Amino acid sequence: MAKKLVIKVTAGADAPERCSQAFTVAAVAVASGVEVSLWLTGESSWFALPGRAAEFELPHAAPLPDLIDAVLAAGRVTLCTQCAARREITEDAVLKGVRIAGAQVFVQEAMSDDTQALVY
Repeated sequence: MAKKLVIKVTAGADAPERCSQAFTVAAVAVASGVEVSLWLTGESSWFALPGRAAEFELPHAAPLPDLIDAVLAAGRVTLCTQCAARREITEDAVLKGVRIAGAQVFVQEAMSDDTQALVY
């Protein structure tokens, strides 16, 4: 069984169920003791900004701010460099604990031993 989980979420408010699934899986994995690295790309990039997750609504889903907080507390959250640049999101604007990194770091994490990668 993989000891690390790398999750890339590409969906945001444009595909709320897929988005919520990614954050839910990340939070459940963290709560289960799995080492989690959650990558925000595409439309999910906006959730790296304070207050943006609170705007997300999906009936019967856990609140997105709670899921992000859970992952930040015990895992890692990364905002894609290019996605941030396209949206003019800078390091000083993101939630505390969110880093900005690029594809090289994603590939390095995803290819490390005992790691499972998922893309939503």
